[in-house]
Amino acid sequence: MNALETIAQSSMKQETPKFEIGDTVRVSVKIKEGERERIQMFEGTVIAKKHGGIAETFTVRRVAHGCGVERVFPLHSPHVEKVEVVRRGKVRRSKLYYLRGKVGKAAKVKSHIQ
Repeated sequence: MNALETIAQSSMKQETPKFEIGDTVRVSVKIKEGERERIQMFEGTVIAKKHGGIAETFTVRRVAHGCGVERVFPLHSPHVEKVEVVRRGKVRRSKLYYLRGKVGKAAKVKSHIQ
């Protein structure tokens, strides 16, 4: 079991971004198209964080052209270039799946003021 843990430790990112559920984040993702690579941005609200360690994932939701789009990103993936927090959210839940049923202003998360 120690061999698996050492491999997992070596492939984990050293600097992980600090964000929580309800935050609006901008995720930079490497997209490979044929020979070339480019970086695509995906901005939305973090509605879930799961697992831990090497298998940690987070789900980002946004509404594009009236249609809800969700993407699940592995935190330690080499395809995830960086995650930057656009604004902090104030929520009292660990999973925000209820936002899937909300439309318009009802789907907003309150801003966290320090």
